Amino acid sequence: MGEVRTVECSSTGGAALELLVHGVGGATPEKMLNDPRTVRITGDETAAVYRRAGDADADAPAADANAPSGDHHGRPVPEAYVWSNLTSGNGTRALWLLLLPFMVVNLAHWMRPAAREGTRAVRLYGLLVRLAGLSLTVLLVAAACEVALDLTAWQCAGTRACAARHSWLGFLSPSGSHGGWWSPPGRRLALAALVPTALTGLLWYLSHRTWRAYESQEPLDRGPEPEHGPAHTALSRPGFWYGRRLVARLRAAHTAAGLFTVAAAVGTAAAREDHRPGGPAVLDALGRLLEVSLAAGALAVVWVVCRRGRSENRLDRTLDAHLVHRLPLTALALLALTLVYAAWSRPHWHSSGRLAGDTAFGALALAQGALVLGLATVARSLHRSPKDGTGRGRSTVPAVPPQGGAADSSVPPAARPAPAVPCADGTDAPDGLAGAVPGPARPSAGRSAEAASADGERSALRGLGGPAVVMLACALGGVMSGGVAQRVSDWLDGTGTSLDGPPVLLTWQASMIPVLLVVLAVLCALLGRRTWLLTRAERAAVVREYRADPGDPARTGRIARTRSMATLTDRAPLLVAVTATSTLLLGAGALVGAFASGRTPVRATAAAGPFVQGAAQAAQALGSWLIGLGFILFVTWGRRAYKDASARRTIGILWDVGTFWPRAAHPFAPPCYAERAVPDLTWRMTGWTRATGGRLVISGHSQGSVLAAAAAWQLKPSDRKRVALLTYGSPIERLYGRWFPAHFGPAALAALHRDIDCWRNLYRLTDPIGGPVRLTGDDCGPEVDRAPLADPLAYGRTAEHPLPAPVLGHSDYQADPAFAEERARLLARLSPELPGQRGQRG
Repeated sequence: MGEVRTVECSSTGGAALELLVHGVGGATPEKMLNDPRTVRITGDETAAVYRRAGDADADAPAADANAPSGDHHGRPVPEAYVWSNLTSGNGTRALWLLLLPFMVVNLAHWMRPAAREGTRAVRLYGLLVRLAGLSLTVLLVAAACEVALDLTAWQCAGTRACAARHSWLGFLSPSGSHGGWWSPPGRRLALAALVPTALTGLLWYLSHRTWRAYESQEPLDRGPEPEHGPAHTALSRPGFWYGRRLVARLRAAHTAAGLFTVAAAVGTAAAREDHRPGGPAVLDALGRLLEVSLAAGALAVVWVVCRRGRSENRLDRTLDAHLVHRLPLTALALLALTLVYAAWSRPHWHSSGRLAGDTAFGALALAQGALVLGLATVARSLHRSPKDGTGRGRSTVPAVPPQGGAADSSVPPAARPAPAVPCADGTDAPDGLAGAVPGPARPSAGRSAEAASADGERSALRGLGGPAVVMLACALGGVMSGGVAQRVSDWLDGTGTSLDGPPVLLTWQASMIPVLLVVLAVLCALLGRRTWLLTRAERAAVVREYRADPGDPARTGRIARTRSMATLTDRAPLLVAVTATSTLLLGAGALVGAFASGRTPVRATAAAGPFVQGAAQAAQALGSWLIGLGFILFVTWGRRAYKDASARRTIGILWDVGTFWPRAAHPFAPPCYAERAVPDLTWRMTGWTRATGGRLVISGHSQGSVLAAAAAWQLKPSDRKRVALLTYGSPIERLYGRWFPAHFGPAALAALHRDIDCWRNLYRLTDPIGGPVRLTGDDCGPEVDRAPLADPLAYGRTAEHPLPAPVLGHSDYQADPAFAEERARLLARLSPELPGQRGQRG
């Protein structure tokens, strides 16, 4: 989808270089370069730079000493940076579906409200998110323990009818094996513990493998910039894209937490048996020693998670080798001793009922709820806190109408003047390059920051986006855990009468899913009505803008509907807020109902009226069916992605959007591709600039514009001033600015605008992803946004468009004449003669 083009021109008359970097979805070098013959210039199978075969020697010295090297008659030499394998490579990428809750909670770390750096509240925010991530690891391993230990080894293998239906459990069944060696409960649990242990090992392996491929890629080593200077932003710190040390520490802590969870599930069951009156004194003492050891291990894990956050001001090459190796090995040794302890002979021990799953899952749900509420308190405090001298976090949003909203179209498109737009040197665009294309009227701009701030805060949910996303991550983890447990329970107990089933809390949580779906259905209906009303208003705007009275009602409706549908992106905060709030309240209700009654919703309402009992039966049955269906779809999608490259690429698109940020809260999250892509781009641009003394134009579409901005921030301040930026279909403010205000908020974008030579942005009202950057230029240079581009380019058939022009939305910005105009303007600024004319009008 997105594409980045970096055009570099030597100010001494050397050859230009056009570096193309694809966005989400990936692309082949042959397609990007429009040539079937390509050669790899630098890089590896994961990410590399390609050129056309005919341009491979473009940088070689020219035969004529007076001619510049690599001169292609003024044409830039195209290169393609291909990084699609960073997110959609071999079949193991399908396993990343398992990591979805971890990815979501990791996003919450970067959603912190803009505030002064280094304060206690900022550090507390990061700490609470890391603890929430740790709770998700424990939840996932606990779900695996519930399936393997409780449902399979404890309940099914210990029940004659269930073991008879599953012959592969015969050697674990006391009746089926006639008291065989593996039939005692402790030995069954010890053997079943290999399943969650293997899962923990798999997570460690995936994290370690990707850590070596992504976090270990060093960016440029340069000195830090002033922390509170006008250009300060975390994205410009030297170590921002180098999280090697933190991820290694978190990986050790989360691996140990998973192993301790398995040890607790096995050891507490055996210790509970030994603590009964008349039990063996030695085993009773060993059980208490085990419980103390597990508590000490848990405290050590929490201390490691809380002790250190990210170090971004420098390249932190330190690796806590002793901690990284010894903590997981200690946990593994304790688990091995626990399995030996549980497997010890206890002739009078028999399995019945459930293991202590209700207590464990209830404690996890309560802890996660407390973390979400605490995080919301901290986030709200940060949002309201005084900002630093740069105004970080203050809204500097100009008066740009809502995306897709009706603009003032009283002036016909063809009659609208195209104002010359100056850049950093104060020069206006040449007359031949400043012409506007037919389309919506230009939004008013140039208002002061004070007036702009009155238009409302742009931060999503007024700073509560992070806590809301943490709540969704916990809910997603709970649904996945409950879905696996419920599905396996239904499979083991075909009749539904021989087993007690999963913990009561998981059944209550599943019963809340239909209620949540009803709430979301009502919200979607309200949003649908609003979209319908906006479509009616847009019809009149389309007729005015294209002077299409009476026009084609079907085409007018299609354009108006596309514009109104594009505004749904701006309603995402409302959807997240309603979902998160409903999930928190329903989760609290499920927790209270499970612990107050100790029974499933159907049994708890047995004495209630017919209506209440019927509602409970419907919710429990429908919730169990929905959660089982979700589990089946999840497994089916993962299996298809493992075998089908196209499906795997679809998953890769999801990760392209969700894994832009480094792993700061969860080491088992999918890896951050930008920790490889941004240093690659920065090294390439810096190397070319130092070799040629040239200046750059970075052009990015969609997610590519975010990568372009991140790479520009990583350049030295002196190099940034030689960079011009062209973005189109960019989510840099509409999505990233609202959801990640501390990093892409108004102050950060204004700082980037001040640092670089010039910045122009193109967007359409029909684009559901891209939007205006909303920098007026009052305090940081000229305005960035061009007037919204016309989409479609023509309403009906014209001499220039003999066939109906399509509604492009987010795609094909290069097809608009405005793209060529803006690109030509920026390239003209980089001509060898232009630097000597700064300050003059073109």
